[in-house]
Amino acid sequence: MTSLDHLSPLGPSILPGLPGLPGARRRRASPFATAALAAAALLACACDAAILPSDSGQDAMSELTLAARSDLSAETAAANPAAWAPLAAPAAYGASPVSGFADLHFHMMSEAAFGGGWLHGKHDGPGALDDCDGGMPESDHARVRQDLSGLLASCPQSTMLDFASNGALSALLGIGGGVLGSEAIGKTEGTQGDTGLHLQRKRLSEGWPRWDTIAHQQGHVSWLRSAHDRGLSLIVMSAVSYDWLCSILPEQNRERACDEMADVDLQLQMTHALVARNAGWMEIALSPAHARQIVGAGKLAVVLSIEASHLFGRDVDAARMRAQLDKYHALGVRTLQPVHQVDNAFSGAALHNPIFQFAQYTETCFIDTDCGATLAGVTLGMDVDASCNNMRGLTPLGEQLVGEMMDRGMLIDVAHMSERGVDRVFDLARARDYYPMYVSHGHFREIMGPKVAETEKSTPARVIRMLRQTGGMFGLRTAHDETKQFTRSSVENSCQGSSRSFAQAYDYGRLGLKVPMAFGADLNGFIQQTRPRFGEDGACSAAFQAEADCQAWEQREQGPGPLGTEFDEKGLAHEGMLPDLVADLERLGVDTAGLRSSTESFLRMWERAAGPRAGMADPAADMDEGGVAPFVPAEERELAYPTKCGAAYCPGFQELGGSCRFDEECESGQCTAVACNAIPGRCVCNDDADCDDSVAYCALKTPGIGGDNECVPDKGDHAVCTRDGQCASGRCGGLIAGAGWCYTPGSKAIGQGCRVNEECPSNRCGDLTQTCLCRSDAHCGASQFCGWGTNEGECVNKRGRGAACTKDNQCQSGNCRFLFCR
Repeated sequence: MTSLDHLSPLGPSILPGLPGLPGARRRRASPFATAALAAAALLACACDAAILPSDSGQDAMSELTLAARSDLSAETAAANPAAWAPLAAPAAYGASPVSGFADLHFHMMSEAAFGGGWLHGKHDGPGALDDCDGGMPESDHARVRQDLSGLLASCPQSTMLDFASNGALSALLGIGGGVLGSEAIGKTEGTQGDTGLHLQRKRLSEGWPRWDTIAHQQGHVSWLRSAHDRGLSLIVMSAVSYDWLCSILPEQNRERACDEMADVDLQLQMTHALVARNAGWMEIALSPAHARQIVGAGKLAVVLSIEASHLFGRDVDAARMRAQLDKYHALGVRTLQPVHQVDNAFSGAALHNPIFQFAQYTETCFIDTDCGATLAGVTLGMDVDASCNNMRGLTPLGEQLVGEMMDRGMLIDVAHMSERGVDRVFDLARARDYYPMYVSHGHFREIMGPKVAETEKSTPARVIRMLRQTGGMFGLRTAHDETKQFTRSSVENSCQGSSRSFAQAYDYGRLGLKVPMAFGADLNGFIQQTRPRFGEDGACSAAFQAEADCQAWEQREQGPGPLGTEFDEKGLAHEGMLPDLVADLERLGVDTAGLRSSTESFLRMWERAAGPRAGMADPAADMDEGGVAPFVPAEERELAYPTKCGAAYCPGFQELGGSCRFDEECESGQCTAVACNAIPGRCVCNDDADCDDSVAYCALKTPGIGGDNECVPDKGDHAVCTRDGQCASGRCGGLIAGAGWCYTPGSKAIGQGCRVNEECPSNRCGDLTQTCLCRSDAHCGASQFCGWGTNEGECVNKRGRGAACTKDNQCQSGNCRFLFCR
């Protein structure tokens, strides 16, 4: 047998069936140990094509299962009791409600997706979060091949296509497409992204992860632990890959050949290994009762899923489908998506990103002219109707797959499935007493802006009705996309793409559609996340820069204020920030009770799948799709803003130090840039009121350069000043030729140093002595008098009996007779 050590993060000690394990002792194998061994053997072999080729069937699996029952296997399992989670569900436990929220779509092991050629960073282990190379030449991540024009070679009619109407595809397929395409992939409103050349994003924490990360790790185990410690109690860990995406990556970046299911197998193995290393706080859940036990014990329940575009391989029939389903069920998989980015043997895919339509085209060479989803008037790869919906629904083999999943009590995830496919799954679910179906990650169509709402992948209310009637639920995407205002929400949608926009969708689902929801974050999923409400890194997106600038200003000025965590300026950067998103929603006034109990909702759905069921779960008669404000196109909104230099701008949105193009963009009204010049300036103060005038004043930073002003700390007493505003005391006196000194009125005692009369209680500062002088005895203490002559202006101690005197006030007795004190 070929060594599998290289596939295991834990080395040879966790791979059952390998001889020579240190410290092994022979003992009777428990049922759990035998099940663990069977699963490990299956998984190990699935990760090595030389052992279990892609066309291996049930016979190979049976041999592995039999081998798992041998004495050697039992010994191996006994020697490594924590190596794998048990893959036979434990006995039922009490069904008391559990606490915590759930994330229904998490790609924690995406470093192993796409042949390992895209993502920088690892989920665990040494060097997992090392700085990246910033996309320098020969970079090992975040880029596509230099020349992708060959993708068109297999379809002769490609010469008739005009890709100019789609900027992303045009960049990918043009001359130097690998360079331009790599840059374009991560670019969106407010950010250049972290793909292609990204030198400014190379350092951990400074450059990644943050909301716009699509090529750097977002699922490190420490972040997952942080989320769990703050309320996350269940995740659906989805093993993901797509061989077409793998194929467009540089060959030298890939760690292995492009094979979706091999990537899936490796990710499942990595998940088992991770859980074994962290058994004190996480466990793979194999049934709803088991999940209740896990969460009830204070651990994180991990539910395994699969998201592959060519599920079970490209050449699959009913026998292979059942064998593969058995295999993955034995490995702990309890839910999966029948379809992902493109049509496969089981179903048509929901259209969304034109890149995936092009990917389908490279397989089928099919061109549809019923609608223009990909290019002007053209949809590539898929047969669509006039609404740009896929004509392909659930196939006969797909119907068998759904039935087999129901037989095994597996949860049916219809995310990415065409609407015709979802309709047919619902038919099958009704026939099985309304077997639950759910969407692990999606958008509510009616609340989204046109960019998302006009794609088939968004979920219409009629599908939500299906989910409710079958007892399913919805994983709400934590995306940055433009969202409409839900008028019944208490939250104003005044920072597009942030938690304010998520609140619109969540409240629409809670108050309107009334569907159980959880997060469907899709972290590490090649997708951008919830934007921050504060900071300079893409806070608030809107559809044009002026609107984004004004919305960001509103967050600063009108609040509510920041949480005081990294989420404030990074947005949803990684799995560990999901609790911060919940906290920010609550800060905005959102009722998150349903979200915080979403693990319970998931388990109830799973329990319904396990049966028994008695008809419809919920008639969903109380759904209300109203309350969604009309969408105002960006062109109309932009007309409401003033313009300068040929573009709309937000007046006075930039604080001191912020980047600006002209004076009107600054809150202070003063920008160092030459107006309408390509080189930006920065906002500076124009007068003291622009600074925190309790501690600073506005000063000319560079004499001779107009407008180069700077807020500087106020000056202390006796510092040179030209006006009151420069002084901490607010007083500048003794001006001679326009210059004087800062002082605090009445702050000096007689005899102390001074610069101006007002500092002294006597209002007299000696010109020569520069000390405070008295004018009368009242300015001195009870035992002193105000001197004259050589002691003029000084407080002098009164004299005793017999001392020379000239006045009564000079004597302690108050009596001066014949020039002597009596």
